Amino acid sequence: MKKLFTILSLCFVAVLQAQDIKITTKDNDLKLTSLPYYNFGKGVGITSPDSLFQFNMRFRMQNRLSYVDNEGVEPFYEAQVRRLRMRFDGFVGNPKFLYVLQLSFGVGDVGGVKPNENLNVVRDAILYYKPSQHWQVGFGLSKLPGTRQAVNSSGAIQLTDRSINNTRFSIDRDFGVHFANLNEYADKFSYNFKGAVTLGEGRNWTNTNKDNNGLSFSGKVELLPFGKFKKDGHYFEGDILREEKPRLMISGAYNFNNKARKSQGQTGDILYENKDMSTLLLDVILKYKGWAFMATHMQRGSHNPITVNPTDATQTKAVFVGNGQDYQMSYVFPSKYEVIGRFSKQNVNKEIKSLMPNTNQYSFGVNKYIWEHALKLQGEVTYENQFFNADVTKNNWYVRFQIEIGI
Repeated sequence: MKKLFTILSLCFVAVLQAQDIKITTKDNDLKLTSLPYYNFGKGVGITSPDSLFQFNMRFRMQNRLSYVDNEGVEPFYEAQVRRLRMRFDGFVGNPKFLYVLQLSFGVGDVGGVKPNENLNVVRDAILYYKPSQHWQVGFGLSKLPGTRQAVNSSGAIQLTDRSINNTRFSIDRDFGVHFANLNEYADKFSYNFKGAVTLGEGRNWTNTNKDNNGLSFSGKVELLPFGKFKKDGHYFEGDILREEKPRLMISGAYNFNNKARKSQGQTGDILYENKDMSTLLLDVILKYKGWAFMATHMQRGSHNPITVNPTDATQTKAVFVGNGQDYQMSYVFPSKYEVIGRFSKQNVNKEIKSLMPNTNQYSFGVNKYIWEHALKLQGEVTYENQFFNADVTKNNWYVRFQIEIGI
């Protein structure tokens, strides 16, 4: 832990030495979502008369109905509140000191009770210090700087869920120090640097021991050659604002997780022994006049990824090693209807081929934006091919309808 505290101290010293400028409420943007004041669609806020405290509250809800037909399993209907979130943010004492708290209550968020694991109610709990419009540093639990789809809110994606590759390769959330240097301009070359030094165990982890003292190191570079997107459009999918000029983002992220306990680093099953793993994430996003294109490459590696139960050699768990690619294209009509297609390809490494299949997934969706991403109707059809060892294949598909609402 000495290493973590040393890095924590250095990060705060570096940010405190950054150029100090006057912060106004307009500048108060953590690049998670804006921290607004009484703006419909961005929450309901209260600011104290002396302006020393600001509290903003918002919620969002996803209700969905699905018909699922997986090969070898009786088809079934599924209806659920997929996500139900409450979020609170604001500042205390000075707009430079900001906080974000997000709680989840939907069954798809919290999940079931698992042995030796905590219930995942807390999604974000972080305090940020923002000395200038370019620098910010936070301490607590929040998203790591991963793929664009993972960083975007699940309420700001075009299909009803993120891709199968984001499910397997995402570095998700973690507790520690999060920092960023942001340099975004309207119509000229822009760039962002983001990083984090965290515990590497994901959300709400408390089962520490002397053999689990590794850290996770994340870094990301974002390049915007033509300037920033309209209204931070690189933080939501689809060109719902119909960019008048082409807008492009290219980004790359890397994470090294030392002595990770879970099969996907910050998420997944608990392994029988700690494993080092590295993850590479590459993104490109283009938007122009209603058209949007996104491509992503993800890969994870780990030496000797299979772990064996020390008390029963027949039981194994493995790090999910392999690579995947996502290709996504959409068009938003002036009427606010949208059509979208996505192809995802996921390949596992040969070491775990006997445990996990390769997968191809094809998705097609139709959306109706009533009030941007805050109120929308989504329809989706997804078909999936799974390729197992010994030339065994399975074909699965589902049809889904979802309503998203939030403030």
